[in-house]
Amino acid sequence: MQKMLAIIGGGAAGFFAAINAAELNPQLQVHVFEKGNAFLQKVKISGGGRCNITHACFDPQELIKFYPRGSKELLGPLYIFNPDHTIDWFRKRGIKIVKEDDGRMFPSTNTSQTITDCFLQETEKNNIHLHLQKGVQQIEKLDSGKWKLILSDKKEFVCDHLLITSGSSNQIWNMLKQLGHTIESPVASLFTFNIKDARIKDLMGVSVANAFCSIVNTKLNTAGPLLITHWGLSGPSILKLSAWAARELAAMHYQFQLKINFITESNYQSCLEILSANKKSSPKKTVQLTNNFNLPSRLYKSLCDHAEISATLNWSDISKEKIQLLAKNLTESIFDVNGKSNFKDEFVTCGGIKLYEVDFKTMQSKIHNNLFFAGEVLNIDAVTGGFNFQSAWTTGFIAATAIAEK
Repeated sequence: MQKMLAIIGGGAAGFFAAINAAELNPQLQVHVFEKGNAFLQKVKISGGGRCNITHACFDPQELIKFYPRGSKELLGPLYIFNPDHTIDWFRKRGIKIVKEDDGRMFPSTNTSQTITDCFLQETEKNNIHLHLQKGVQQIEKLDSGKWKLILSDKKEFVCDHLLITSGSSNQIWNMLKQLGHTIESPVASLFTFNIKDARIKDLMGVSVANAFCSIVNTKLNTAGPLLITHWGLSGPSILKLSAWAARELAAMHYQFQLKINFITESNYQSCLEILSANKKSSPKKTVQLTNNFNLPSRLYKSLCDHAEISATLNWSDISKEKIQLLAKNLTESIFDVNGKSNFKDEFVTCGGIKLYEVDFKTMQSKIHNNLFFAGEVLNIDAVTGGFNFQSAWTTGFIAATAIAEK
C-alpha cells in the first residue's frame, strides 16, 4: 500500500526534502502544502536574487563554527550531507555552483531563478503534489499512528509521515506546543545596528578591513570587516555579533553600548606609543595627514575631529591629552546603539523547536513517531554566507532519507 508524506512549508527545506524522499522511495506519495501564494520565496530573494546556496567550507568541524545555535547537533548530519554534497547534488541536475573570493557560493547563472526552476522541474519529474494557498489550521495524531491535517479550506488530509519545514511560523509552533513540543521563543538573529553619531555621520560606504567589536559590560565580541551605513553600522563583524548575541540584545531591547577598536593590531597602550612617537619622528607633519594605521582617510579625519585635533595641527604642537583621546577614539570608541535594521532582505531568526527534542540522526521527533522537522522551524541559525541554506539542505536530506527508508 502506497505511503503518504505531507510536508508543511514550501520553502528551501521543504522542497529539498520532498525531492530527495521521492527519489529515494518512488513508492512514496509526496504532498507539499504552502499557505502563501508562491513557493520558495526566500530562495528567490537570497543573496540579492542570486541565491547564496552554500559556503566553501567543507570541513564539518569548521563549518559548525558559523552556527550560533545548532552547531553541536549539526556536526553529525554535516558529515552525511555538507557543501560538497550540495554542490554535487546540483551538478547532477545541470547546475554549476561557483565560489566567490569570500567563500560564498552561487549558481553560475548568478540568478536564484536557476534554483527555483530546478526545484519545480524536479517536483514535476517525481510526481510531487504541490498545494499553494493551503495553510494548515490543525494537526492531529490519530490512534492509528497516522497524522491528520485540517487545511485552511476545511478539507482534511491524512498521511503516514509528517515533515514540518514551515520556518518561523508562530501558528505552526503553537500547534507543535499542543503536541508536547517546547518552542524557544523567536528573536531576530541577523541584523545591523542603528547608530546616530557625529563620528560616522556622512561616512556611508566607508569600510574598515578588520575591526574588533564588543558589547559593553558583556563578554560578547567579534572581529572582522566593518561597514558604515546611513543608519549606523553593518558588515560581517556586526552581523556575526548580532547572531551570537541575539538573545542578549533582544533582552536589552536593542538599546546598548558598542565598543570598537578600529585597529585590531593595536590596543590602547600600543596605539598611544605609536602616536606619541610621531612627535619625535614627524614633528612638522600635520596629525590628520599622518595615518599610521591605514584607516580610510575620511574615518581617520573624523576621529581626529572628535579628539578636537584640527586639520592644521602639527605633531610638535599636539598635547599629551589630545594624543590620549585620539588613541582612545582609535581603539576604544563607544557608540550608543538605538535599535536594529534588517540585513538587506535576509530575515533570519533564532528560535524554534528545542533541539534536544529531535533525533538528529533522522530528524524525527523524540516525542512522536513519524513526525519530522527540517530547516528554520528548528532552533538553528547561522551567520550570513550560505550557512542557513546549508542547514536546510542538510536537515532536509536527513529527514528525507529516514522517511524514504521507513
